[in-house]
Amino acid sequence: MLDKVKTLIDKKEKDIPVSNYLPPTSKRPELMAPAGDWTMLRAAVNAGADAIYFGVDKLNMRAKAKNFSLDDLPQITAYCKEHNVKTYLTLNTIVFEEELTELEEIIVAAKQNNIDQIICWDLAVAELCHKHNMPFAVSTQGSISNSLSVSIYKRLGAVRIVLARECSLEEIKKIRANTDLEIEAFVHGAMCIAVSGRCFLSHHLFGKSANRGECVQPCRREYEVFDSATEKSLIIGEDYIMSPQDLCTIEFIDQLIEAGIDSFKIEGRKRAPEYVAKAVSVYRQAIDLYFESKLTNEKKKELLAELEKVYNRGFSSGFYFDVPSSNAYAGVDGSKATTRKVYVGKVLNYFKEPEVAHILIESGMVKIGDNILIMGETTGVLEINIEKMSVNDKNNDLAKRGDELTLKVPSLVRRNDKIYLIEKVET
Repeated sequence: MLDKVKTLIDKKEKDIPVSNYLPPTSKRPELMAPAGDWTMLRAAVNAGADAIYFGVDKLNMRAKAKNFSLDDLPQITAYCKEHNVKTYLTLNTIVFEEELTELEEIIVAAKQNNIDQIICWDLAVAELCHKHNMPFAVSTQGSISNSLSVSIYKRLGAVRIVLARECSLEEIKKIRANTDLEIEAFVHGAMCIAVSGRCFLSHHLFGKSANRGECVQPCRREYEVFDSATEKSLIIGEDYIMSPQDLCTIEFIDQLIEAGIDSFKIEGRKRAPEYVAKAVSVYRQAIDLYFESKLTNEKKKELLAELEKVYNRGFSSGFYFDVPSSNAYAGVDGSKATTRKVYVGKVLNYFKEPEVAHILIESGMVKIGDNILIMGETTGVLEINIEKMSVNDKNNDLAKRGDELTLKVPSLVRRNDKIYLIEKVET
């Protein structure tokens, strides 16, 4: 992807020695991660997120995600504040008249439970946030793409604006120069064929509104054109013309930092916890390396290879440098990830003193040298390389279905956590 990015700096063709870096002068941006359930939330926090955004079971743009309930808010805020992570609640759908009372109840509950911010774009939400002195950010659904729009929302009480995905890097810089309001922008994850995600295709075909968080993504499918005169049909190419690639900014993340963006947002509340763990950890490394003057082009390539391991539709630089070209479409149905996870077993017990997990293999097999994921609601996501293990109380290089193994696991895991083998995908 690096060769396709129209980089704005001269050092794109060669790796610059660390000693030639100038000390960074930019503000360290917030790294914000999606949380669709407890496993994902803890994975994001453990991987280094500065903030998490999530929805409850009403009025958020990911209605098909597991989501949380209002009863979860005290536990969410307690856990996140313990780890110095901010909490942002999404109320970013359109709101109907009969939902206004329920909307206000959610905002009051968020205020009472010390949620840091509401993300919205319906003005009813903004008005009720103002009424209850609840900080709010305007979602990308608001299509904010100029500083005058920013000033209007600032007068309404917004503390942050999430810029329209259609904004280029140069446009973001101009907006930054003309407002002191916090700016948030997407750095990774799925993109939508519609303007700022406001699409009616799912609603028209299936009665599931994207603007209510119910999109079933019919745009991701292969289509054919039917000629009624000849009664013949043609498949529209092989590029899935309404299914764009995923946004990935890791190779120009330094330019986004230098543009003065306050918060970097990773998309993916409907994706798997290991996707969140990997994406957050990679962008955490990139941001930290930048401020250590160690983010070389070679390191960016290594980080890109890590991102390619988890679910993706291929990578694009989005609108940051130009309107996406015709080669910015997915081309296939589903993921282009270079690895996949396969269920192999569960944790039977964990012994804190020797830091050893006792695991039952229920499917397939694992061997020395394999990488595994240990996942659970309390554990989050933990990736382990098997260097040594005991199988049925004897040292062995391989464990198969029915075997019980023990291995060194440096972090606490819990009984019944699931074990997955990470396999390379043959291309």
